[in-house]
Amino acid sequence: MPNSHSKFHCNYRGDREAGRRELVSRSLQSAQHCLEDQDFGTAYAHYLLVLNLAPELKTSVKETFQFTLFKWAEELDSLARIQDLFNCYEQALELYPNDEVICNSMGEHLFRMGFRDEAAGYFHKAVKLNPDFADAKENFYRVANWLVERWHFIMLNDAKRNLTYLKAIENAVHSGCKSVLDIGTGTGILSMFAKKAGASFVYACELSKTMYELARDVVAANNMEREIRLLHLKSLDIEIPKHIPERVSLVVTETVDAGLFGEGVVESLIHAWEHLLLQPK
Repeated sequence: MPNSHSKFHCNYRGDREAGRRELVSRSLQSAQHCLEDQDFGTAYAHYLLVLNLAPELKTSVKETFQFTLFKWAEELDSLARIQDLFNCYEQALELYPNDEVICNSMGEHLFRMGFRDEAAGYFHKAVKLNPDFADAKENFYRVANWLVERWHFIMLNDAKRNLTYLKAIENAVHSGCKSVLDIGTGTGILSMFAKKAGASFVYACELSKTMYELARDVVAANNMEREIRLLHLKSLDIEIPKHIPERVSLVVTETVDAGLFGEGVVESLIHAWEHLLLQPK
């Protein structure tokens, strides 16, 4: 009797596997027919079914799936079905989370719809996945030019101003301020000044996703990624000890007249003074 029971289960598993293969095969054929008829929405649905039933086919159908996704996304965009478009890309990225081509395409749709900061995040991820991906690099630099305000370029090239900041930070650190918070770090220049001056702990927050990613790259290029803790946060949302372990002894910022991408300067500094900065004894 046990042998009969085991044989039943083997037959059941065999039947299920045969059924799965048959369904995958038919769905692939249907997807191909839909592509020939330019029915991209139905073809996309068939490929989703195939990839969920047979993940081992991801590599072999990847290019055709990408083509189908992009064509269907174009139709959804033209029909103003924005949420459906985003849902399709989210499904695609669940299946191919490290696909730079899909990330770049998602970024392009976001950019055209006006979501520039979010688009920059996808372009940046695409470049990280493939540093030689020319389209993604061009897209990232293009959106960065939209997001990085012109005052920032002027500021970075103002040698006198930067030297003044450097000296002031050096004086504060040498006077005993060993933990530093940089509010609205931008490219991370003030944080790097603090670390070079000898600060033991340096934290930096940046609300803009694009500037946060740029700061990470700049800090890494200067071999300080382990010494400066970057937070993609509004300073008003920083909590102790969740984000930084304790109050800092120095707050630095260059947010006057810049708006910190929507963060009120006075409000952020008052918050830092009351909640993040060590109080004088």
